[in-house]
Amino acid sequence: MQPLSLPPFDARITEENGKKRIFDVIRKKYVSLSPEEWVRQHFIHFLLSIKYPAALMAIEKNVTVNGLKQRADIVVYNRLAKPMVIVECKAPGVIVDNTTIAQAARYNISLEVPYLVVTNGINNYCIRVDKTTGTWQMETTLPEFTALNALGD
Repeated sequence: MQPLSLPPFDARITEENGKKRIFDVIRKKYVSLSPEEWVRQHFIHFLLSIKYPAALMAIEKNVTVNGLKQRADIVVYNRLAKPMVIVECKAPGVIVDNTTIAQAARYNISLEVPYLVVTNGINNYCIRVDKTTGTWQMETTLPEFTALNALGD
């Protein structure tokens, strides 16, 4: 698989019926290894490396947007079980643009998180959303997990 700008990790990869699978430490099972899954697994391990608890992450979280069921790649909750971060992952060959950001923003209609992350594993963007003013701004880093807990109080 393609090298990414995210930190490497010790990926557990196996092959079944000629298809590669990667172990997802959050879902605790092997899943099909697509280019997008490669990015998602790297981002999960990045979150774990900066002390985001595995128990507070949901992978492929069902989200209803305008009556349609969709799935957010990663949703991070704070210790009060309030969603705080949506991560939308794309394959490395997919350009992260306004369409990708709009997809994460649509998921946020129902989840109302303060942070959106969009990544293709090469380019990673963190957006701070202020729902009271309806504005957003690009951040240089993802907040520490402890800061997410403070936002939920």
